[in-house]
Amino acid sequence: MIEDPNILLSYINTKLRDEYDSLVDLTESLNLDIDLINKKLNSINYYYDALENRFIRR
Repeated sequence: MIEDPNILLSYINTKLRDEYDSLVDLTESLNLDIDLINKKLNSINYYYDALENRFIRR
């Protein structure tokens, strides 16, 4: 798992844009912890918007 939240944000949003229809699909496919991703990205004030299928700033 990428430790730096800003790099993680870029990585996850790119994957969501290019390869996955939802955060659940991404985390299940890559065997990632969805709660950990949300926690790390929430720590820099980003949250997952399912309608846009990306993390956006609060």
